[in-house]
Amino acid sequence: MASGGRPRDGADGGAREVRPGLRFGVLGPVRVWREGALLDVGSPQRRALLAALLLRQGRTATAPELIADLWGTESPDAAVAALRNHASRLRKAFEADADLLVSESGGYAMRITADALDLGRAQELRTLADRASAAGDHHGAKDLIQRALDLWDGESLAGVPGPYAESQRNRLEEWRVGLLESRLELDLTTGHPADCIAELTALTVEHPLRERLRELLMLALYRCGRQAEALAVYADTRRLLADELGVDPRAELSALQQRILRADPALNPPAARHGATQRDAVVRPAQLPAAVADFTGRARLAAELLSHLAPAEGPTMAVAAVSGIGGVGKTTLAVHVAHAARHHFPDGQLYVDLQGAGPGPAEPEVVLGAFLRALGVPGAAVPDGVEERAALYRSTLAGRRVLALLDNARDAAQVRPLLPGTEGCSALITSRSHLTLDGALLLDLTVTSPAESLALFARIVGPERVASEQQAANAVVTACGHLPLAIRIAASRLATRPQWTIAVLAAKLANKRRRLDELRVGDLAVGASFELGYTQLTPAQARAFCLLGLVDAPDVSLAAATALLDLPASATEALIESLVDTSLLETTSPGRYRFHDLVRLYARASAEKDQSPADRAAALARLLDFYLASAIAVYALTRPGDRVVDHLGPATRPGLVFPDTDAAVDWLNVESTALLASARQSAVGDTLRRAVDLMQASRDLAESGAHSPSYLQVALHLARAAEQAKDPIAEGRARTVLAYTHSLAGRFDQAAEEAERAMRIGCAENDPVPCGQAANERGIVAIYQRQWSVAESHLTRALEAFRADGNRPGEASALSNLSHVHASLNQVHRALELAERAISIYHEQGNSFRLANGLYAYGRVLAKAQRPEHALQRFTEALAMFRDSRQGLWVGMTLYRMAEVHLVTARPTMAATHAEQALVHLRNTGGAWRRATVLTALGQALADLGETGRARVCWGEALAVHEQLNAPERHEVRRLLAKLSYPTVPHSASLA
Repeated sequence: MASGGRPRDGADGGAREVRPGLRFGVLGPVRVWREGALLDVGSPQRRALLAALLLRQGRTATAPELIADLWGTESPDAAVAALRNHASRLRKAFEADADLLVSESGGYAMRITADALDLGRAQELRTLADRASAAGDHHGAKDLIQRALDLWDGESLAGVPGPYAESQRNRLEEWRVGLLESRLELDLTTGHPADCIAELTALTVEHPLRERLRELLMLALYRCGRQAEALAVYADTRRLLADELGVDPRAELSALQQRILRADPALNPPAARHGATQRDAVVRPAQLPAAVADFTGRARLAAELLSHLAPAEGPTMAVAAVSGIGGVGKTTLAVHVAHAARHHFPDGQLYVDLQGAGPGPAEPEVVLGAFLRALGVPGAAVPDGVEERAALYRSTLAGRRVLALLDNARDAAQVRPLLPGTEGCSALITSRSHLTLDGALLLDLTVTSPAESLALFARIVGPERVASEQQAANAVVTACGHLPLAIRIAASRLATRPQWTIAVLAAKLANKRRRLDELRVGDLAVGASFELGYTQLTPAQARAFCLLGLVDAPDVSLAAATALLDLPASATEALIESLVDTSLLETTSPGRYRFHDLVRLYARASAEKDQSPADRAAALARLLDFYLASAIAVYALTRPGDRVVDHLGPATRPGLVFPDTDAAVDWLNVESTALLASARQSAVGDTLRRAVDLMQASRDLAESGAHSPSYLQVALHLARAAEQAKDPIAEGRARTVLAYTHSLAGRFDQAAEEAERAMRIGCAENDPVPCGQAANERGIVAIYQRQWSVAESHLTRALEAFRADGNRPGEASALSNLSHVHASLNQVHRALELAERAISIYHEQGNSFRLANGLYAYGRVLAKAQRPEHALQRFTEALAMFRDSRQGLWVGMTLYRMAEVHLVTARPTMAATHAEQALVHLRNTGGAWRRATVLTALGQALADLGETGRARVCWGEALAVHEQLNAPERHEVRRLLAKLSYPTVPHSASLA
């Protein structure tokens, strides 16, 4: 490594150039490298001399100073000779670079450039970080400080004797902790509070009297919605300072407590307010769709909306709702006004199409998740549930000026959780329905006036053409019912056909008596407008238009459309792109397409009119089979050897072929909405059973967090449909899926009920899927409910079913679960034998995706067997595999199990760190029960660390959940809370 860098001035007029490859380290053991190879610099005292010279960074140290540095007041009689000897031997160690250690003025100095010493590089990185931070580049500053921290390799000056080394060791440690504080503060500034809590918890234990770390921990907890814990940190700190030092917290800490109590909006991340830089743009969303260049008319309404949403003076907290029939121009007006108001909302503009006119309106929970991520909240910090997400959404917006454009709402209930509810923010809503919202400006948008209609038509077609055919132009806009969307479609058709006259278009409209009738009856008028484009399509285009309109999903991929239309991929792409050219279809990104919701309604109506029932059903069946075959391919890749795939389908069409597991899992997540929509839409007739099988093949979506609510709703729908259809195979499998979904979410009573129904129905039909899976799931639920005999009975039944089916991975799963039952019954040897057999099967099948589950189960048994270090090894292996396969639920649960092991081995700091990390991963998945269980472990660790106030908060939250669920864990949590009145809180081995 070349030294380079700026020379440091010295007594000889400058620093000497360090030879390429020579560098020095003091941030750890004192070391010297040449070309990456470590040099032997000799004894500890020789290292102490080198350290004393390096830390002076080019300044000369006299012999008396160096003697005091090395020996203090107890220097030997021959100290000067010993010093000379050490210096001489250092020069020999440096070989060709011996002249770097210079003798002058009765002393010594090291003449090296700053970047040849790790401390010099760290200081330069800190300087650069300060400049970046001052310039508002918080991300850059954070990266630079982390690079400085990465230069440490253990304790500074490790093993170096002498008073000087001891004082410098303390100084360097203080500087390192200061760097950590700065980096953590920048983490909070850039919107990563959840990721900081575990590290801050550990640091406050290591440095209990360092109040700045306590402040940062309080702030991180508060920004994660854990206000009670933040206040408990203050209470614990106040008690500790009084006991240890007899003082109160410093003013800054007390002020932070008061600001948390009053929910001061200024506590929100600074980068989320006006000071955000270009690199912080993620917290300043700019999601508005492009404004229509030819916006015409509506001047009075636009001015009224703008005045209401963004008054000229003072803060605003306004809501406006625009309602009207489809195609009347609600979205166009709202987008126009939103763009005009942008400068009043410098912290960003949010936009969502709520799909209120379609069969699957957007769920507020899903929209809130997207909004929070757009506002800078990390995905792992987004909580479950509408209420929690809405609360965090309002907290995140506090102190900001953000406009939310909520387009195409179904009703007021869908909208209410999405309203900002804080000064400085506004919401603009469009809907076909008249919404009842307290304090909102409500506008009913009617069709445009004849003059405005004609002006809009002229702006698209061209004023010269309209002026030359005024009467025909009036006839066209009249035939369109003065609906802006219809006018735009008609005008766009004419604009792209210069050989047509306006009279030709007017004549076409005049010859369509039904169309004119439809233009006068509500939403059917919109259909007439779209017919202008539809009648111009070729037969192939018209078929594609109709069949695509049958799809319930918001958009469709090219591959899915290829299956739906039953055409080669190249022909499908050409056909769909031609529809995009007609403006009847939109492309959202390369290879993905969608309809405007009104066009979709017209396309579906056209399909019902122009495509036979058999053709429509066949198209949707092909789409379902495409998703089923592709999902089966994903399942087979992630679970090699699992016989379940042999019992699914069969799909009549091939699906996608994936190059590897990562690509397969990516596809499943990207296509989740469309896949689930297809399953729901296919819950009828001959496709019902394949729809249920699609849910079985895509069951990983149930534990993903983001897709879990939608997955559950479709599973419920299919179970009801199967019951009504009296199809026991479909119902048994659907209820197996439901049991799995409820279990993942911690709804154990519902999971047990569904699993038992699945077994009863499915096994009566000799269906191996529920016979194995439902029995296994019922056993897992019984484990969570601590019903050991029930668990053993069902898991034994599952094991027999899997073996009868030749399902080796299923057998391994049942063995893993049985091992936990035997461990809980203190039958440790049997438990270890079962766990090892399960792992052997996973290895045999080459199933790395599910081997992690086996290692996880083995780790739990080893913990029960009082072999904590071996348990940690297995958990560590499982954790890496779960992370590689992006199994967030199991990453969180493995971290929790590691926290349990650290608890019983009296390592509370490590336990708290792992529990906090588990909470981050379980925020979006796993349900309230799992989060409460982790909070119990976290409270135990905090209590062991003396943080009793914060422990009480964690246990209080856990107890509330367990009592609501009537879970047996409530008794343990009550006992822990009661123990807080005693001097110590014993470790709970039962947690393992």
